[in-house]
Formats: sequence, structure tokens, C-alpha cells
Amino acid sequence: MALAVIPIWGCSSAHSASNTILVLGDSISAEYGLARDTGWIALLQQRLQSQNNSARLINVSISGETTSGGRARLPALLQQHRPSVVIIELGGNDGLRGLPISTVQANLRAMILAARNAKSKVLLIGMRIPPNYGRTYTEQFAGMYSKLAKETGAELVPFLLEGFGDNPDLFQPDRIHPAEAAQPLMLNNVWPHLLRLLK
Repeated sequence: MALAVIPIWGCSSAHSASNTILVLGDSISAEYGLARDTGWIALLQQRLQSQNNSARLINVSISGETTSGGRARLPALLQQHRPSVVIIELGGNDGLRGLPISTVQANLRAMILAARNAKSKVLLIGMRIPPNYGRTYTEQFAGMYSKLAKETGAELVPFLLEGFGDNPDLFQPDRIHPAEAAQPLMLNNVWPHLLRLLK
């Protein structure tokens, strides 16, 4: 997939850590295949604004991003933006490539700890992969997120596509990327967990 970073909404590096949310994700958070400003991150910004929440979003998600790429990029992003919350939505591309669970887990753990060391709270977003990768791999992949959350104390969204992941009508033709109609559902899956970190 081509690299595509979607915009930073009303943010600059000058914002203080008290009101900045950094989103580090892949194509699902980078509005792949969607009209601009219709993805779940854009909807999240709208919801924050509608509730008079001063938190601002910096979305540095890239289509095709892996956990190794996110791990490499995160330190500079933490230093530049000093976020109060880091949302990590990565791992799906690693799983689709069949990379070792231990490698994916180590990368996610390193990102969580880097954010923690930078005084940021962490929201880890869980993903699952299709069953054709084999029962052992798919179960270990899905369980990796809850294991990391317990180990590190990160807040966890168990599964970003909860409630619609098996509904092809809510996906783009590639059957991987959620369609526009699914974006509010993803936001609703994330929202209660993010609220705990914003209090």
C-alpha cells in the first residue's frame, strides 16, 4: 500500500502534554479508501469538540505501517508533540505478513514503554487476523494485546472491529478495510476506553 499520512487537526508541536492525543496507526486509522475526514479519527475529533473537550488529535498513521515502523518513528514523535495520550493501532500488517508473534509483541511493548517513559498514557487497540493463518497463530495474535495490556497497565480496546468484523457489507471490496459506514462503530468501540484516560 502507498504511504499516506492524514492531516493533523488543528495541532502543532507547541501544544502542551495536557491536551494532545497522538494516534500511531496503520491504514485503518489513515482513512485508506475513504473520503477525507470521514474516518474514525476525524469522527473522534468531532466528538471531542462537540463535548467541549480541549484535547486535540495528532494523527501520524500511515497506510502499510508495521509495529517495527511505528517503533522506529515513535521516539521523535514523543519528543516533538509531548502527548498526554498515545493511541497505538498497529499489528494488523504484521499479522497479515505472518511475522513472529514474539517480534510483534516486542515492538508493541517497546512503544508502550517509550510512551510511558515520556509521561504519556497509552491506549492499545487490539486487532485480529483471518482464520486462514491457522488457529494457533490467530489465537496467539489476538491474545497478544490483552497480555501486553496486563503486563504494562495500558488501557485496552480488545478488538477495534468488535460487533461488525464478520459483516462484509461494512467493508471495502478488499474485505480488509472498514467502509465509511463502519467508522462510527469503530469510534464507539474506542470511545469509552479513551475517556478513562482523558479524566
